Amino acid sequence: MNLPRRLFIGRAASAGLAAALPAALALPASAQTASSAHRFAPQAGDWRTFDLTTRVDLPATTSATRVWVPLPSVQTDWQLPLGDHMTSNGNARVVADGAQGVRVVAVEFAAGVQQPFVEVVSRVRTQSRAGGTGGAREDASTLREALKPTQLLPTDGIVRDTARKATQGANTDEAKARALYDWVVANAWREPEVKGCGEGDVKTMLETGNLGGKCADLNALFVALCRSVGVPARDVYGIRLAPSNFGYKQLGSGSANLSGAQHCRSEVYLQASGWTAMDPADVAKVMRQETPQWIKRTDNPLITPIYQGLFGTWEGNWMAYNTAHDVVLPGTREGALGFVMYPVAENAEGRFDSYDPANFKYKISAQQLAG
Repeated sequence: MNLPRRLFIGRAASAGLAAALPAALALPASAQTASSAHRFAPQAGDWRTFDLTTRVDLPATTSATRVWVPLPSVQTDWQLPLGDHMTSNGNARVVADGAQGVRVVAVEFAAGVQQPFVEVVSRVRTQSRAGGTGGAREDASTLREALKPTQLLPTDGIVRDTARKATQGANTDEAKARALYDWVVANAWREPEVKGCGEGDVKTMLETGNLGGKCADLNALFVALCRSVGVPARDVYGIRLAPSNFGYKQLGSGSANLSGAQHCRSEVYLQASGWTAMDPADVAKVMRQETPQWIKRTDNPLITPIYQGLFGTWEGNWMAYNTAHDVVLPGTREGALGFVMYPVAENAEGRFDSYDPANFKYKISAQQLAG
């Protein structure tokens, strides 16, 4: 498959550039703006309440086995966790990582348990985001954390060099964020064959030139680039709960089984508007997978609304678990995880594959409550 090294940003197109495109990519003038049939306009105030259920069923244990189920741990003006309930035939408790605010249900099973299971129900209220948090001042230590490198998100070397080139001439934090959002949309792409949500190894992506991936890759790339030029940014790890209200099948989940509905978003802190929603990865997803044909231009009427909208808005059909990187799970005997938005399990033989719910058996579902 011939993967693109650079996609075409429609808002910067000129007639000369459009004429130079292959016929398959060129669009008629009538398609240069979004049509009324496609819109993406999330508005704050559309609060909804969901019960999210995660059930893990393991084979009979042959050694001590540990399971961790992530809980919604982000409480903001767009999300309110309302409590968690758990049942298990193991020793289950709610614990935190003690460093980054990650909360999980941690379960321990002794060897010889025949049908080990844990079921966790989390109730959460969510609403859409439109714009930032109103320029509310953020704690200085939080902003420092949002500028730090992580194991998979370095902020020096090729990352900083790339970001500086992409933001050349941008003199404000918002201009830098806009330039880097556009750069990711133009240069990275959705790669459906990547397992799970990807790993987010930014340095490897840039060094190899393979900028294909999924949400944890593309939004991590955006976050690392922002951090490297002094714009606080962070990944927000979560899961889609319901279909989109705007007709995009790739921007929501209509399935009764959400075991593959995990989705990482991102946000940046702008001096004028506070924490501001971003999601260049979902722009790439709609480009690649919304229709059978891979759409490679942002001035396509299907793409323009989400390309414009996902710089500054999120739809509230999604829930956040946490914003943490390099997470050491409480009680683990394995190393740190780059992020936590999947159930995790391990025994004496090592860690289970969280990206394979057919063999590491878990099911996730959500129910929207009335009122």
